[in-house]
Parts: sequence; C-alpha cells; structure tokens
Amino acid sequence: MSAPPDGLPVYRVLTGPDDEAFCRRISEAIALGYRLHEGPAVTFNGERVIVAQALLWPGAPAASA
Repeated sequence: MSAPPDGLPVYRVLTGPDDEAFCRRISEAIALGYRLHEGPAVTFNGERVIVAQALLWPGAPAASA
C-alpha cells in the first residue's frame, strides 16, 4: 500500500495515558503498516504517566529543510 488507509496522514502522533488502551492504539497503527518514529515521549501529569508516540507511514517523503 503506497498511502495510509482511510485517508490517514503519513505522520501521526498518538498520545494518552500509559495503559492497555494506549498500547492497543499503537499496536493497531503498527498492524496497519505504520512504523514507530524514534522512542516515545513520557511525562507525568501529577496523577498518571502520559505517553506520546510518533508514527510514520513507510516510504513517506522526507521533509525538506
């Protein structure tokens, strides 16, 4: 597949609490064909650990400077 399905963007950032639901969202994106871009960003909001994970569609054109 040369483009992400369902009109999804080639670059995505998923965020949420570090829980099973977040892990499933990342797993679903990987199953669609997305690849992780770098490691996740993690923070603590005083109550929960919050994670952000960037994903890229394989073959997406590189950004020019």
